Amino acid sequence: MSKPTFRFTHYDLKEQRAGTIIEVTLSAVNNVRLMTPANFQRFKETLDFKYIGGVAKKSPIKLVIPENAHWHLIVDMEGHHGLAESKVKMIAGPAAAPKQKAS
Repeated sequence: MSKPTFRFTHYDLKEQRAGTIIEVTLSAVNNVRLMTPANFQRFKETLDFKYIGGVAKKSPIKLVIPENAHWHLIVDMEGHHGLAESKVKMIAGPAAAPKQKAS
């Protein structure tokens, strides 16, 4: 099994709710990729994989979690000069519907 030949930083975001905003701050241009566990496994095995994101030319970049699930975020230097320093912050998405009080 082969591995990516470029350096990357992995953030395991665990279970996230749809609509949660992920804010990624970078020190340089890099790729930012949000993906499911199955796609993260394919990424590590250098197989075709799907992701949300792409080349982050400005910082910070914000990505929105599309559905309730376990998510991984990768910052990688593929096609760039070096691996950027990165920081990830979760921003609450839309509030859940208020619960009705029992009468």
